[in-house]
Amino acid sequence: MSGRATFIIAGSLASAVFVLVATSGAQETDPGERLMNANCLGCHSARVIQVQAMDAEEWTRQIARDIERGATVAKADVPTLVNYLVQTHGPLPDGRGKDVLLNTCTMCHELVRIKLNRRSPEEWEETLVSMLNEGAQLSDEEFEGVLLYLSRNFGVE
Repeated sequence: MSGRATFIIAGSLASAVFVLVATSGAQETDPGERLMNANCLGCHSARVIQVQAMDAEEWTRQIARDIERGATVAKADVPTLVNYLVQTHGPLPDGRGKDVLLNTCTMCHELVRIKLNRRSPEEWEETLVSMLNEGAQLSDEEFEGVLLYLSRNFGVE
């Protein structure tokens, strides 16, 4: 049964017959995510990682510093962890609006989700208005800055 558990429960209620099928379809987590969860989150929260937006060299240096402080990341696992961190919490272009994106948008959204969503300026504005309606806290100045940042760096090509 290829790693999936299937449960069938049958019964009757008066003249009705019901069947419930429950299937466990747990997805495999990324090896890098497992390493991060096992080796990083014991000392600090995921939030610390989410706001870094570092490249491979910076993540490698950070992991080396963390190992010096007592983190237990096997040397052979460092490239896998770095690759995952770059993919999901990787670098962003500098510019006005970057801090808002890192400190506000990533409260709810993975950085990789934001980076992969290419949108027109009008679509980014619509998205940001929708986020305000969902409770995002942005001043008018922050709104304008992050809108320009997203449009310039993650616009439709």
